[in-house]
Amino acid sequence: MWTPLPGCKANGIYSTYHPYIYASPQRQTWLDQAEPEYSVYDFDNYRYFLGPNLQVGNIYPRDYARTFFDGMRESGQENPVNLLRCAWAGSQKYGALVWSGDIASSWSSFRNQLAAGLNMGIAGLPWWTTDIGGFHGGIPGDESFRELFVRWFQWGAFCPVMRLHGDREPKNGGLSSSSGAPNEIWSYGPVVYEICRKYLLIREQLRGYTRRLMAEAHKKGSPVIRPLFYEFPDDPQCWKLGATQYMYGDAYLCCPVVEKGMRKMDVYLPTLEHGEQWAFFSYTESEGRTWEGGSIIEVDCPLDWMPVFVRKSRA
Repeated sequence: MWTPLPGCKANGIYSTYHPYIYASPQRQTWLDQAEPEYSVYDFDNYRYFLGPNLQVGNIYPRDYARTFFDGMRESGQENPVNLLRCAWAGSQKYGALVWSGDIASSWSSFRNQLAAGLNMGIAGLPWWTTDIGGFHGGIPGDESFRELFVRWFQWGAFCPVMRLHGDREPKNGGLSSSSGAPNEIWSYGPVVYEICRKYLLIREQLRGYTRRLMAEAHKKGSPVIRPLFYEFPDDPQCWKLGATQYMYGDAYLCCPVVEKGMRKMDVYLPTLEHGEQWAFFSYTESEGRTWEGGSIIEVDCPLDWMPVFVRKSRA
């Protein structure tokens, strides 16, 4: 069903969806396509009530989120959060949790997600997620894809929302009822399972910290994942680095492994205030060695570990 936006009166539209949504005990909804989905990418030919697509088209995802948000609030639900794959300035006011869409299961797509998430946060949309492992393709039994899946999963533990989804190969069923192969963490073998289990525990360990970041995002609009220059604007080196490193809040420096086969990497530790130090983060505790910052170091990144450093004064 297409919601007839933007420009027309949509106050009664939510009532059409209401019986289906509230037949389930769930109170968050996967609204999916919010662009809307175009069968032909010929934007000159699309028209809305308010005007041509090229002039007003980006209003659609915002009003789409707002329609459901207002309807859910009016029906008595507090703080609705809905999963959408498209947003625009202002969507964050209407409970929009945005994911990056049906992306490829590839290393290049993985690298693109880092930049996408950081840009979304800077643009004022802190609730953002991605399909861990990508959506299109990927064979759980293939060792090459397993490596990509692990690296994506590790990064996902330090994203605003950690979310696993994908249409894996080989597909089962006929053309009208085909479904992807299993995609649970135990579908990738015992080695991958143990790594993913560790990162789920890390995510749980960071629950309180993540709640604080979400509260800060709500009050101040601060991004949950942050480019280095956001947290360290006086460090010139932080403006030169791309999306290969970022901050999870103000305490954790995350260094995702975005290249196949990488087992060592160079990491830049931003300059800290006097008396502050960086330390390795681990699941059990921070390791003993510390750094003052303002330098590049080489670190190991075996398959079961994504380098993360903790700013000890902020954790």
